[in-house]
Amino acid sequence: MEEHITTQCKSAFYHLRNFGKIKKYLTQPVLAQLIHMFVTSRLDYGNSLLYGSSASHTRKLQMVQNAAARLLTGHRKSDHITPILRDLHCLPVDKRIIFKVLLLTYKCIHGLAPKYLCSLIDLYCPSRPLRSGQTMQLVRPTTRSRFGDMAFTTAAPKIWNALPLDIKTACSVNSFKCKVKSYLFCSHFNC
Repeated sequence: MEEHITTQCKSAFYHLRNFGKIKKYLTQPVLAQLIHMFVTSRLDYGNSLLYGSSASHTRKLQMVQNAAARLLTGHRKSDHITPILRDLHCLPVDKRIIFKVLLLTYKCIHGLAPKYLCSLIDLYCPSRPLRSGQTMQLVRPTTRSRFGDMAFTTAAPKIWNALPLDIKTACSVNSFKCKVKSYLFCSHFNC
């Protein structure tokens, strides 16, 4: 995992340096599109596997995201990054990982994910009628190790069960994405 993150960061910083050299020839939307194509999309690739990993792993990826945001907005390295990310409506890396796990979980529940992923989670169905049966909770298996807690089988129910019901009952994938992103954004930036 360490090698994968290091490679991703090297590649992203390489592209950001090159974009910095040609920034004066690009418009803001074109620069944003280039950063998304070559940097942000690579940060998001496979990031759901990073759930529960150490802070040093996500810190490296966060540094890449911060550098991309500064390049896009023209801020200096000494400027505080939180207002910049808030203005760009950009989730930090750890929240992006949670977003990806939640999206996969939503797709599993609604049969939109591959069958091998769908088979890893189960909806909670009480043996008799209870109010908790209406809350779309998932069964969370018990684990005995930190690595077990990082597995999708355990992580997905833990994160999903913490969501408000109105987000869990979103009628479409796009609606779910909007609601979850807003929820994570507000929980991080205290909106």
